[in-house]
Formats: sequence, structure tokens, C-alpha cells
Amino acid sequence: MVDLSMRMLGRKAIRTDSRTLRLARYMTALPPAPASRDWLRGQTNFGMMLNDSLGDCTIAACGHAVQVWTLNAAPTAAGEQTVPNSDILAMYEQWCGYNPRDPSTDQGGIELDVLANWRKNGFGKYKHKMLAFAAVNTGNLAEVHQAINLFGGVYIGLGLPVTAQDQTEWSYVPNDPNNEPGSWGGHAVFAPAYAPKTKTCITWGEPLEMTDEFWSAYVDECYALLSPQFIEANGDTPDGFNMAQLLADLAAIR
Repeated sequence: MVDLSMRMLGRKAIRTDSRTLRLARYMTALPPAPASRDWLRGQTNFGMMLNDSLGDCTIAACGHAVQVWTLNAAPTAAGEQTVPNSDILAMYEQWCGYNPRDPSTDQGGIELDVLANWRKNGFGKYKHKMLAFAAVNTGNLAEVHQAINLFGGVYIGLGLPVTAQDQTEWSYVPNDPNNEPGSWGGHAVFAPAYAPKTKTCITWGEPLEMTDEFWSAYVDECYALLSPQFIEANGDTPDGFNMAQLLADLAAIR
């Protein structure tokens, strides 16, 4: 048994915006996603990115996305790149309002705000680009699989239950008073892999599987992040995905 109860969380309540793009609009004629996809390449240590001491999971999940993208862009790029903790801290300060001199400001972040800042400003010292982001229907696992398959993973938010605190695989526990969504707190992670009955996320620096039942019960935000570096390294925009329309829609709301 593990005890994750002392690990930091940090995703604030969901904020919505009617202008947020919806991924389904741009998937016009795609073949079905494969039965499984794994962009982890066997790596098991991605680093905490300060989420063991700060509630910066919304920023740490972005850092893990960069790691996965650059890991899979090699050898066309410089290989896996890890955003240093100094950059993670700076973005937690700038995008989430954290002040290291005032511990009470360690309040976490809002996923939509973090992603909007990333798209506009780049991520970290080297300004890793995110071309666009689009909401994925959490209840449509075929759409979730396509997003992971096409874009290297999805950025998700969970209302974690207390029952997850001692699990080595996150699974739904029926008939348990501690299984209520959010009873532990809100968390943000990047999920770069799926199999027929599970998804795998990176949290607190390591891959962690969750069952589809757990996903259905607790994942309440999901975004596809479009990295030009990842897309170009893995075959450019796939047929059946309307990138031109997405870019036109994006330009209209800037």
C-alpha cells in the first residue's frame, strides 16, 4: 500500500469560456485510433517539478507535456527537454499568483488560465510553443484516444477522491463513503498513454495508471494541446483533422 495523502494537488475549480475550441469540430474523417498508444517510451522518472512541496500541478503537468513531446520528437530535435524548476516556479508565480514570500498564496491554478497563458507566451525559458488547445469530451473515450494518439497526450483535471490516496493504480471503489469526487481535492496531470481499459498519466514525476471507471467518475476536464514540434516530428497534421479550420477559428477569437 502507498500513501499519497501528503502529495500536493492544486487544481482550482473549473473555469469555462464559451470561446474554448472543441476538438470534435475538427475531427472530420479520421480512422479509428489504435487500440493502445504509449508515448512514454519506457521512461519512468519525469521529475516532481515542485509538486511535492507546492500546489503547482497545473504548471507541472505542462512541464511533463513538454518532456513527452520532446522525447518523441527526437532525433529531429535535441531530444527530451526538461523545463528547470526555476522556470516552473516563475510560471507558477506569474500565471497562478504564487508569492514565495507569502505561503498563503500557494492556492493552485485554473487549467484554462494556465493554457491560455502558455499559448500566448510560450512555456519556460525556451518558450516551448503550444499552437492551440481544444476541449475534449471526457465522456467520449474514442475522442480521448484520438487526442492522445494524434497529439502525444491530453492535459486533464480530476476531482480526486480520498480513496485514491493509497492506490498504486487509480480505480473506482464503489460503496465507499470516501469515493466522492473532489473529497481529496483537485489535481492536474498530463496523460500520454492509453490501453483498452486504462489510461496512464504522469503525476508526481511518475507514470500512474487509472482504470476507465476511475476516469469516468473523476476526470472532469480534458484538453488536447497542439505542439507544432510534436506534430511535425510525427508526420505533420493527419488527414481527417481540419487544422486550417482550427487556425481560422483561433484567429477569430484572439
